[in-house]
Amino acid sequence: MATPNSLAKPHILVVEDEEFLRNLLYVSLEREGFGVVAVRDGVEALEQFAKRQFDLVLLDVLMPRMDGFEVCAEIRKRSDVPVVLLTALNSPDDVVQGFELGADDFISKPFTFREVNARIQAILRRIGWSRERPSFLIMRYGDVVLNDEEHLVVIRGAEVHLTPIEYQLLHYLMSNVNRPVSKDKLFHEVWGYDFTGGTNLVEVAMRRLREKIESTPSAPEYLLTVRGAGYKFAVQEKEPS
Repeated sequence: MATPNSLAKPHILVVEDEEFLRNLLYVSLEREGFGVVAVRDGVEALEQFAKRQFDLVLLDVLMPRMDGFEVCAEIRKRSDVPVVLLTALNSPDDVVQGFELGADDFISKPFTFREVNARIQAILRRIGWSRERPSFLIMRYGDVVLNDEEHLVVIRGAEVHLTPIEYQLLHYLMSNVNRPVSKDKLFHEVWGYDFTGGTNLVEVAMRRLREKIESTPSAPEYLLTVRGAGYKFAVQEKEPS
């Protein structure tokens, strides 16, 4: 995945079956300085994704041939690129399904371009900040190793692929080892904006992270729930390498 920086403009894949909205997003994002490829359905999206690198995917959910949930699942088999769902679905279960499949964020229709641009900028800043901030280059607690220089996570000797949100969530909890962090605080710090349903998204992301980190997700060793306080990354010795 290309890294956003001041020398190369970020490239965005827009997947939207409604022609007017697709063209509007294409023109508006181009004016903001992004490189944009816009396609009308999931099949075309995966074809383009196989041909070039993107920094972010804006993905409509309700589309012909292949819906956004299917596309998101396929992208996650190949890449950890940020995926933002564009959805007219109002059911919390639909939103949760998107996050279960590996989406990083979602925007409800109808929306303004100002909202879309602000959300994209927040995600790209978060990625850039995560790569540039001063921190431990490597944190290791027990069987969990987070290498911030190479942006990878190793669990019990094997590399584990995390989405950007999952990586940032793990990094934040490991940076505050043994300290409970509230769901509201996690959402604000990791997702980078305020949303009334944010705690539900934290719960989904934590469930996915446990499935990748813990040997027994239903009985976690590291990613613990602290009743009434949120979550914490728990270790016996508070000393990173």
